[in-house]
Amino acid sequence: MDISGASAIVTGGASGIGAAVVRRLADRGARVVVADLQDDAGRALAEEVGGVFIHVDVTDTEQITTAVEAAEELAPLRVLVNSAGIGWAQRTVGRDGSFDSAHDLDAYKKVIAINLIGTFDATRLAATAMSRTEPLESGERGAICNIASVAAFDGQIGQAAYSSSKGGIVGMTLPVARDLAAIGVRVNTVAPGLIDTPIYGEGEAAEQFKAKLGESVNFPKRLGRPDELASMVVECLTNSYMNGETVRVDGAIRMPPK
Repeated sequence: MDISGASAIVTGGASGIGAAVVRRLADRGARVVVADLQDDAGRALAEEVGGVFIHVDVTDTEQITTAVEAAEELAPLRVLVNSAGIGWAQRTVGRDGSFDSAHDLDAYKKVIAINLIGTFDATRLAATAMSRTEPLESGERGAICNIASVAAFDGQIGQAAYSSSKGGIVGMTLPVARDLAAIGVRVNTVAPGLIDTPIYGEGEAAEQFKAKLGESVNFPKRLGRPDELASMVVECLTNSYMNGETVRVDGAIRMPPK
């Protein structure tokens, strides 16, 4: 699918994997809406790629709708990348055996609300807009790519909330792809392994920690680069026969229990 001249939305697009995707899409000629909570970083990136920044909390349907409408004003909306998400780590049961020390239920709900429900909300709204566009010669109207995680398959101790949210994204990929086949919109998911993003911090200690983490990767023995993930995202979006699939991009790592 040719995305040149189309508009694209990237949630969580101001940093990390999302920012790498924004740059890749812009290089392919797309007009990109950077949808994120990070106003300064989002505006700077949008200016860099000739796109538009929209402040978006993916738990707010109205803000997602605003981003979709902004994209429609730029060009026909044909691309959505769901990259917004948060992490959380806590054991299901606390050490002291009290109910109060059990996993924070509000935290669990928040992770699900952002990572899973936010992904579905953006999908249903962007796909609705795509359904109104003229199909390309191939019959396609657009493509959606979600960012999950290998935690959907190899969830570690303490990752109940995060793995639930990412597993939900994997689980909805095929049924949503089947739903959207009626309007000519494809849906795929990319599941990253250990990726070098700002979440690990900066400085010598952070670099040593990342190097240690990289030793657990089968090959190459390092963290993945955001652009390597972005490359796979763009392939999922532009390869017209890629549909309903989840692809791990992880250096063949299989996460241990902890």
